[in-house]
Amino acid sequence: MELLHVHIEQAGYEERDNVIRNVAFTLGSGQLVGLIGPNGAGKSTTIKAILGLIKKTKGEVRFSGPQGNYAYIPEHPILYEELTLWEHLELAAAAYGLKADEFRERAEELLAQFKLGDVRHHLTTSFSKGMQQKVMLIIGFLTKPDVYIVDEPFIGLDPKATKELLDTLNAERRRGAAILMSTHVLDTAERICDSFVLLNAGETVAQGDLDQIRSDCGMPGASLFECFHTLT
Repeated sequence: MELLHVHIEQAGYEERDNVIRNVAFTLGSGQLVGLIGPNGAGKSTTIKAILGLIKKTKGEVRFSGPQGNYAYIPEHPILYEELTLWEHLELAAAAYGLKADEFRERAEELLAQFKLGDVRHHLTTSFSKGMQQKVMLIIGFLTKPDVYIVDEPFIGLDPKATKELLDTLNAERRRGAAILMSTHVLDTAERICDSFVLLNAGETVAQGDLDQIRSDCGMPGASLFECFHTLT
């Protein structure tokens, strides 16, 4: 089942309205697609266009899952200084309209999974960067949406937290959710992604599974890292 359809003919800003051009792909149920490219390639603009945050966007973005909803997990944590971890979760639950029982069960499950249960009533300003990133992950996973849009999720996470994240992503894929993940961690992306959209200078330079990426760069048997540097 197709959950996200993206066809961006052009998107950009006041000073430059064609930052990205002709970016098109779809996400199906249970699929994890890696959005990769060097700094300045247009990954962030692509994500913002999908989220409807760029006025100067020409094209079509369509969420078409059973619920038609998505969760966005940003690269940099966005937290309120005066709220505890639990208060952040309560605020998110209220915004999403989660029922109290459903919220408590899901929140307890995620707090235990990401090892933050003991600090639920602490202000998030006292947390390390990795802990703050875990808070954003928990908020994102709280509602079990059809589609996840995840921007550089591994930054600030130690190896154990990275495994916890990967386990949660895999569980959500088994549930049927689709995931678009922007990342620079190419060895992990190669291992977990079904397919890739490789951007450079605002355009798609390769797209498909690893075999297709290898074919596009003429390097049979190459790693994603090697293909990345050849194509960009």
